[in-house]
Amino acid sequence: MAFGNPPPLHGLLSFILLFFSSSFLFHDHVAAAVTVTTTSIHLDVVRKPTPDVPIFREAPAFRNGDECNKESIHISMTLDSNYLRGTMAAVLSILQHSSCPENFEFHFLWARFEPQVFLSIRSTFPYLKFKIYRFESNRVRGKISKSIRQALDQPLNYARIYLSDILPGYVKRVIYLDSDIVVVDDIAKLWEVNLQGKVLAAPEYCHANFTEYFTELFWKDPELSRTFEGRHPCYFNTGVMVMDVEKWRGGGYTQKVEHWMAVQKQKRIYHLGSLPPFLLVLAGDLKSVDHRWNQHGLGGDNLEGKCRSLHPGPISLLHWSGKGKPWLRLDSRRPCSVDHLWAPYDLYRPNTHSLEE
Repeated sequence: MAFGNPPPLHGLLSFILLFFSSSFLFHDHVAAAVTVTTTSIHLDVVRKPTPDVPIFREAPAFRNGDECNKESIHISMTLDSNYLRGTMAAVLSILQHSSCPENFEFHFLWARFEPQVFLSIRSTFPYLKFKIYRFESNRVRGKISKSIRQALDQPLNYARIYLSDILPGYVKRVIYLDSDIVVVDDIAKLWEVNLQGKVLAAPEYCHANFTEYFTELFWKDPELSRTFEGRHPCYFNTGVMVMDVEKWRGGGYTQKVEHWMAVQKQKRIYHLGSLPPFLLVLAGDLKSVDHRWNQHGLGGDNLEGKCRSLHPGPISLLHWSGKGKPWLRLDSRRPCSVDHLWAPYDLYRPNTHSLEE
């Protein structure tokens, strides 16, 4: 359902609540929740912050140049109130560095109904084209194994496995991004990558010790250790991926990833969350793209999150994967040097009061 002319602010929350209560039709594990057009909403009153959802400044309007065509670029991210500040910064960075920002359509996945999160996106980016979809956590709750960090065990981290089930049929290709990134280049360059028949494209890191991502039991088991025969597997990070949605669906890749999650429940073959089953299915069988599109690990390791420096080479995307998140370290006044690269995209407005503007 698309919104036409939005209601005024004093009735907006009531409208949203009424819309959701009357329009949510859940089918199995997912249901489309919201479709939003580019119609502008102008907010005349600063909203009071809620305990769970921060308040953000309105972002500038970004417009296409004359050279832009009408091709949509589809971006998918998860939505969670705990990471919303990162999501807002990521969206701003994508739009700010794009030559054709009006071509973007965002597809947000959330695990629970949070109307205030919707309002935050709408008021912060009045011109943004986006949809929000419900990801049913029960789809994976019995399939998740405990990992080395609790944050990795959240069901929403596994939603990327189900993109081909969740996204509407007209989405043939999507860029999936984690919420702890900022883009400093035109992401259309990543969108246009030639997949060369592969289902997925991502930067590969073949210098990493690939064996460390799996347990000793995995490598000692004769059947399991043959998983990568005929492939040259390298580590890749699932926080930045270009996916051929139709090929993923047609090849049954969701079921292939779920298979390894079931093996993990029985034998404990890895320690991390949703990353290793992706590696088991696709490592050595994806389209490799330049490392500049995932300068990852800036959040440190998964246990301590200590500061890390930038990798050498050009940068198009910065990724605070790991325990340390830039907004938390900046707020604590103990930032890492790389966190100051994230700060210019932070739209958070602290200590907001209800005032007439």
